[in-house]
Amino acid sequence: MQQNPEIRAEGNSPLVPVISLSLFAIASGFLMSLIPLALVEKGMSLDLASWLASVFYAGLLGGALISAKIVGLLGHRRALVLFLLVIVATVSAMAVFSQPSLWLSARFVAGVAVAGVFVVIESWLLMADTEKARAKRLGLYMASLYGGSALGQLGIGLFGTSGVLPMMVVAVLMFAAILPPLVVRKGQPKAMAHSSIKLGEMKNLPSAAYIGCIVSGLVLGSIYGLLPLELESKYSQEQVGSLMAIVILGGMAVQPLVSWLNARVEKALLMAVFCFTGLLSIAMIEIATVTGGLMTGLFLLGASAFALYPVAITLACKKVSDSQIVAAAELMLLSYSVGSVIGPVVAGEVMGTKEGLMIYFAICFAATLIFMLISTKRNRRSGAGGVEDTATVDI
Repeated sequence: MQQNPEIRAEGNSPLVPVISLSLFAIASGFLMSLIPLALVEKGMSLDLASWLASVFYAGLLGGALISAKIVGLLGHRRALVLFLLVIVATVSAMAVFSQPSLWLSARFVAGVAVAGVFVVIESWLLMADTEKARAKRLGLYMASLYGGSALGQLGIGLFGTSGVLPMMVVAVLMFAAILPPLVVRKGQPKAMAHSSIKLGEMKNLPSAAYIGCIVSGLVLGSIYGLLPLELESKYSQEQVGSLMAIVILGGMAVQPLVSWLNARVEKALLMAVFCFTGLLSIAMIEIATVTGGLMTGLFLLGASAFALYPVAITLACKKVSDSQIVAAAELMLLSYSVGSVIGPVVAGEVMGTKEGLMIYFAICFAATLIFMLISTKRNRRSGAGGVEDTATVDI
């Protein structure tokens, strides 16, 4: 069996990871919108935007497979410093050089490091002594991540997209995120070795959970990588940052509702509801004639897109033992990453058509809505009632 760290909660303080995550999220939110908008000014083709998004998520996929080993070797605090330093180096290289090959390489490496940041911070926060403490820390995690990402979108209006300055602002924010774990040497989880579960043992996860995570990746990868370009074709750069902030605020605002509904509604049906809401949001965006209608549509788009993953991962972990939750979560992250790699490439091709990016989102939501409704109907016909889909997936 492969040895991975088992984290113990003794002396585990959430202060350092929350502060680092907040600064990291602000920088990442700014960077995600900055990259596609800066391509023309840097003398590169807009066609590169979809590939930059896909290669980043390919790195995220690879990083999800190796980050736990690095955390086990270095510990949480040192691993977090290492991952953030790597991201600072990639952003600095992109600020100085404008070669497509270098940007693609930098985004892949950054994806690996970002996966490491998430592994470190999530495990740091989740290793609490009680369920109540864990829930409280998850609330801090979601608020820091989505709030910081939304705030980062405003950097477009403050610093623009031209020259070296915007990228250097991102690098400085990332470096600031390094300071808490660098300065505060206490409070990280204590680790000891334990045997991890083979992925081949996780054969009975619901198919609806896999589909939910894959579609979440298909949609969110394209929102981060290509939606700024779609909005820039109709609005000013200053407006793009504010509109992207509204999308992410929608994702942040829906999380309490997702948590409440998760315990009360069949999860495949719940994902169907959010997919229907996504279709409604796209209709609102397309027919909006006033700013309020557009903002409402974008808010609902963010709420629908960001709701799928937490519902799907909750469904995946519902029937497994405590010792299998980590392995189930890893499979869901891999499923999400696969969707994130494929999504921007396919969406980039669709953006060249008359219908634009919104038709891509509509197809993703509509297909998932149909699948989830069929899954729900099949469960009820079999007399399962509230029991989730138990279709097996061989690994």
